[in-house]
Amino acid sequence: MDEAQTLLDPLAELVTTYHELNGSIIPELSECPSALEFMRHVARNRPFVVRGGAAGWKATKTWNVAALKDLLTGQSVNVAVTPEGNADSPTRNEEGELMFVKPWEEQQSFEEFVDFVSKQELSKVPVESVTEVRYAQTQNDNLRNEYATLFSHVERDIPWARIALQQAPEAINLWIGNSLSTTALHKDNYENIYVQIIGQKHFVLLPPLAYACVNERQLSPASYRRSEGGGLKMVKEDGEKVPFATWDPDQEGNETSYSKLAKPMRVTLNPGDMLYLPALWYHKVSQSCSEEGICCAVNYWFDMEFGGSFYPLCNFARSSALAALKT
Repeated sequence: MDEAQTLLDPLAELVTTYHELNGSIIPELSECPSALEFMRHVARNRPFVVRGGAAGWKATKTWNVAALKDLLTGQSVNVAVTPEGNADSPTRNEEGELMFVKPWEEQQSFEEFVDFVSKQELSKVPVESVTEVRYAQTQNDNLRNEYATLFSHVERDIPWARIALQQAPEAINLWIGNSLSTTALHKDNYENIYVQIIGQKHFVLLPPLAYACVNERQLSPASYRRSEGGGLKMVKEDGEKVPFATWDPDQEGNETSYSKLAKPMRVTLNPGDMLYLPALWYHKVSQSCSEEGICCAVNYWFDMEFGGSFYPLCNFARSSALAALKT
């Protein structure tokens, strides 16, 4: 799409102008912001990183495989199981149809789960030989419920976010897995404070106004099921189709005519780092493990503000993109 075409296409102009007015580098702070400083980032709907913002947390200083096993001895946890680490993602079935696939979920003892995750990572088994990937990823406030034993090792909330947003976190979630687990490009209706505890997280970010770039499609729902032999099989489900981004900024395929205008932002979180991920930002996440073969993070979800003009404008950009891409 050349400059003349961009000027004639409102969606192309929207994406291009956004990137011209906003930098492609994520700001890095050396200390946590005040509530007022944080609110300025929220008002602009722009991400930032606080390097070492959680370095003093008990979790960051003390958690490792042995400590977690000791704290959660005898506890059963919900585990998401997929053949390739592709939970909640667009995946083609045997017939070639692109589906929105959810993981198989089962209860396992925490010791069994974390040992499997760690040994799988450290064994360096070729990806093509992997038969299943396990990930603790319940997004249901699990750190204050399922993993309540660990909750005292992190902050009860993020004070500067709570004061600025005038609310407590809606959910606080724990994530544990290895490098085989990835999260497909998606967005959430939350102001998200993401805290890295063990290992590294690698984020690819796109702003909400990049709707025209992500190729949102209506996908039939499916989920993995355990077969009698213990393997995993994708099963198509009844129900409404799921609107989901199908473009991966790191792979060829599923591009739209606008995808080349996108300028993905990338950042890696190290242990103790914090990321403010603004509401409705698209994000794709991968991870690297500690020497013990695990990656662990905590995130705080605060409800976004639906009043004002931001949410309606984002919906307008989405609707315009969907309409344009149908023609």
